[in-house]
Amino acid sequence: MADQAATEGGPKPAPVVIKKYANRRLYNTATSAYVTLDHLATMVKEKTDFVVYDAKTGDDITRSVLTQIIFEEESKGGQTLLPIPFLRQLISFYGDSLQGVVPQYLEMSMAQFARNQEQMRKYLQNAFGFNPFQQFETMGKQNMEMFERAMRMFNPFQGRVPTTPAAANGQEPPARPETPAASAAPPSEGAIDDLKRKLDELQNQLAELSKKS
Repeated sequence: MADQAATEGGPKPAPVVIKKYANRRLYNTATSAYVTLDHLATMVKEKTDFVVYDAKTGDDITRSVLTQIIFEEESKGGQTLLPIPFLRQLISFYGDSLQGVVPQYLEMSMAQFARNQEQMRKYLQNAFGFNPFQQFETMGKQNMEMFERAMRMFNPFQGRVPTTPAAANGQEPPARPETPAASAAPPSEGAIDDLKRKLDELQNQLAELSKKS
């Protein structure tokens, strides 16, 4: 159905005519086959223009059919497109003085969003060579694994527990005796001189006591 879309720079083809009968069956006059709402949704995604007419009255019911497609998509569950606050706000505009402005605003907003979306898809497609939206989750997991490996390289002893015979048997290992830190800073020269002076004073006091005794 993609060949129904307008070719770039060429004239826009006439929309495909869909007829809806009283039994709610949809008939594609271009393919002479009955179709479903899912088929029409696919045509929309493929940018195939179509109009839907009531087979009995000839009325254009395209809007109601498109609305029905949205209703079916939203009813499938999973990830929906229309948040509840948006739906409430949209309903509140019916009968409002701004009702005539809302359709044009929504149409321009969606057209701008679609243009930005296509530009973003093309940019990422050219940059990465694949559809990045399908790879974000995998890339996130790989980045997290790389981050964890890098952290272990910078701190190789983090989370390691020394293995001892007691630990291997599930027992708590005995406490190690405290030892002075080998990397303690050496005392300064001033502290050494002060210590010598105090030792000399202590020796002098002991000598005085020995004389008195």
